[in-house]
Amino acid sequence: MTDEFDPEVVELAGKVFDLARSGDAAGLAAYLDAGVPADLTNEKGDTLLMLAAYHAHAEAVRTLLERGADADRANDRGQTPLAGAVFKGAADVVAALLAAGADPDAGEPSARQAAQMFGRTELLET
Repeated sequence: MTDEFDPEVVELAGKVFDLARSGDAAGLAAYLDAGVPADLTNEKGDTLLMLAAYHAHAEAVRTLLERGADADRANDRGQTPLAGAVFKGAADVVAALLAAGADPDAGEPSARQAAQMFGRTELLET
């Protein structure tokens, strides 16, 4: 067994992660509908949802959630998409994640802890 990956697969994954970072909801939808896993992770454990949430792309977040992305999946540092959205102050992303059932107490620090640390508790009030 080898640790090497097919360069074409690596290139494709990079493209999909770039779509999440840039908020290209239509592009993400096309790749997910073609079979790319909604919870694809990078070398840091960041999912597509984490990247879309952290970069404040609500439509991309909704697209990923609609296609089965785990709203509470933490990265390798224990951070969740909801905590990332709270940190960035992205109210529309926070609302989308909460509507999908994201747990404000999941992760480390949790979204609730991040809201308290950064004075953004209003983001979690429903």
